[in-house]
Amino acid sequence: MATVDGGGNPEELAVGCMLSIRTTLGDEFEGQVVTFDRPSNILVLQEAPSKPGPGPGPRRNIRLLKANYIKDFTFLGHAADPLDPTNCFLDLAALQAREDLAIRQAEADAERIGVGVTSEAQSIFDALSKTLPVRWDKTVIVVMNEVRVSSPYHPDSVVGGTPAANERVKKVLDFERKRLQLRSSSGQ
Repeated sequence: MATVDGGGNPEELAVGCMLSIRTTLGDEFEGQVVTFDRPSNILVLQEAPSKPGPGPGPRRNIRLLKANYIKDFTFLGHAADPLDPTNCFLDLAALQAREDLAIRQAEADAERIGVGVTSEAQSIFDALSKTLPVRWDKTVIVVMNEVRVSSPYHPDSVVGGTPAANERVKKVLDFERKRLQLRSSSGQ
């Protein structure tokens, strides 16, 4: 066994080395050195997979460990470079799906931001969107694809839709304007 403070061989912390580590906190585990950053004194280890994860390819835990928390370690041998691209598995289909979902979400979020509207108008839009389906048509808020609310976004600015839908939007708009007014007058 060697200790980091006790002059353990620096080659024992070389990339690819397999170590059995005991920490000052009582944890014991085995891992392969991915890298050791001397300036920050941080050891990056890839732990042996405990069980296969969902999907193809093995799951890997990466542990970042401040070297001064290592009580002692045992050199178990040397294994293949953990960063060798031929041994890495990437599920490209899953990554592509995550990217597509993120792009769709970003586009949806962007559509919810009014262009050329006041912050008050955006606040009203955001408040209405919590209870009703809304979208922007330039500077006009379109509610339930039938009722339109234009500047200055007061209940008397509501037009279109069925009488019931029109009344509902007016009530929600009036309530939200009062709530926003209370919030701004109380300094929030």
